[in-house]
Amino acid sequence: MFQFTGSSGDVYLHCKLQLCVKRGNSCVPVRLPEISRKLETFGVLTTISGELNNYLDFCCSGRILRSAAAADLCTVTGRAVIDFQGRFTAVTDRCVYSMLSDSSTGFEVFATFRERRRRDVSFLDSVTLKLQDPDVQFHLQHGGRVQMNDTQLNLSSSGQTLHGVWISKDSTGVMANFTISNHTIYLFFDGSTAQIHTGTPVWSSVDGLCVNSSSISAQRLDQYSSSSCQIQYNDSLDTSVNCSAIKDHCNTLKESPFSSCNGDVDPTPYINACSDTLCKYPSVDGLRCHFLWAYARACSLNSRASVGDWRSAAGCSSAEGFCQDKVCSDHEFCGEKISGGTGCLCRAAFAYDYKQSNTLSDPTVCSQNSGSITLIGCLLEEKGVDFSTLHLNDRSCRGAMDEEKHMVTFSFDSSSTCGTEITNNGSQITYRNTIKYQNSSDVISRQDQFYIDFSCQHTQPETKIVAFNIKDSSVVVIVKSGQWNYTVAMKAYSDGGLTHALDSTTAVVLNQKIWVELTTAGLDAAVIAVETDSCWATSRDSPSSQPRYDLIKNGCAAPGDQTVQVEGNGEGTSNRFSFNMFQFTGSSGDVYLHCKLQLCVKRGNSCVPDCSGGSKRRRRSAGYGDPAVISLAWTQ
Repeated sequence: MFQFTGSSGDVYLHCKLQLCVKRGNSCVPVRLPEISRKLETFGVLTTISGELNNYLDFCCSGRILRSAAAADLCTVTGRAVIDFQGRFTAVTDRCVYSMLSDSSTGFEVFATFRERRRRDVSFLDSVTLKLQDPDVQFHLQHGGRVQMNDTQLNLSSSGQTLHGVWISKDSTGVMANFTISNHTIYLFFDGSTAQIHTGTPVWSSVDGLCVNSSSISAQRLDQYSSSSCQIQYNDSLDTSVNCSAIKDHCNTLKESPFSSCNGDVDPTPYINACSDTLCKYPSVDGLRCHFLWAYARACSLNSRASVGDWRSAAGCSSAEGFCQDKVCSDHEFCGEKISGGTGCLCRAAFAYDYKQSNTLSDPTVCSQNSGSITLIGCLLEEKGVDFSTLHLNDRSCRGAMDEEKHMVTFSFDSSSTCGTEITNNGSQITYRNTIKYQNSSDVISRQDQFYIDFSCQHTQPETKIVAFNIKDSSVVVIVKSGQWNYTVAMKAYSDGGLTHALDSTTAVVLNQKIWVELTTAGLDAAVIAVETDSCWATSRDSPSSQPRYDLIKNGCAAPGDQTVQVEGNGEGTSNRFSFNMFQFTGSSGDVYLHCKLQLCVKRGNSCVPDCSGGSKRRRRSAGYGDPAVISLAWTQ
């Protein structure tokens, strides 16, 4: 006997009775430890205290065993949705659907479906949990990856609580539980199967495919789906599939050891889901045991009967999630490789055009002196080709793998030709190389010989001659500097002997060497020398205009132009220099040449510029009089 603390002492005892159709001992109460074991499967242990709650009475209702505070289970596996009422519906497109939502709080669980090896069979690909706070979303992805918004979470079996969500990960998959409107929801996802389990029957404000799987069109979330997700495909029949044998396999859910659970969890929707998928899709990537596992897990949650070691009986491997911790790109899924083991294979819609054209790559990308080709990594995986063994004609030139997109790029350019063969037929230049695997030094090989030729073709460029004509045969300037009155003449020649003077009818082409002579008259050569201090070119007639290109600086050839040569500078009353003809990029074609001359009083060879060192400097200390500037022009 007991009393309520702080009360008057009266105690009123109330009991709730439930009728139960007897089936063996199915109406016998289940002790708390058994219920605790079932709840612990979700990583949650519910403790019920008080003498009046030592037992929970269960009663049969149809095939599903429910308590007075009944729980609901929704299973999404492959493309099948088995709702809380045990109804089966198949998702036939690649869209995003609401599984469970609460209109009163904004909470929602939605699932994304994508294709794998066939375009016309979709599979559950990821699950997203959107909380009451719209800025917080948990994304449960293939391979056991979980993101909170854009942050990758590092989870373990011990779990952690984030924004009110307890979430953990073990070798079987990811588990999460959270409370919405005083109702606790448990979510499990292993990359292919999701199970949503409520601690109590669903409440009136919830909706989604888990509540009513037949409302599929109403639960499509267009805002999260791709624009092409509803396109229907009809791929060719897979002749390797034996549907009769598949149905026999799926019906093992009615046989031992599963039959011990049939009275509690109806196997029919799981059998239908199994045969619906595997009669159209090959039994690879663990799918043969996929639907059996989903049913066995439902039994562990909703049944007092144990299915025992069903994996040994069905020939299935351990409970570890398929492709756990394997990260694939968006156009890939994780599956069984032809060489064994698992790898990132191409989704059927992505690979379709490549397979139709029987190619493993995107088109070659060509530029003037380079070329590259990108191989599709998931197509290589399907062919059993190890990209690291491939090379170009030069065996040292290997492909570069994009770790995020899983694309492999091979390239060559003018600095690293990688054995590229260059041919010219007179009208086209062709750069050709080959991606290959051929190891003749090995005694044996388990990889097919591999050759992909790729090439770049360029039209043979036409030769365009750019010709310049000098505007004036020569230029003469009269200069008064100090006590000296003298003239300066600038004249251009096409030869080093200065015998063929250029005039307005003489064409000069780009890169042609020309000579320029600077002469003076009226100076005493025994006393005065003429030094060409600087020469530069502009695209306009003003000596101070821009752009400016230097040919002579401080009496010496400008270090930036190796074609310039200066002769006789500062030795007498004349000197000369030469350079190769050029034009200004983007200009009209006119080139104006300007030279600044300086008189120098001769003292030995003090007027000759010192061009031997890194920094150019004159031997003399100063010039005499004001410098003179003279200009000569060429026009295109």
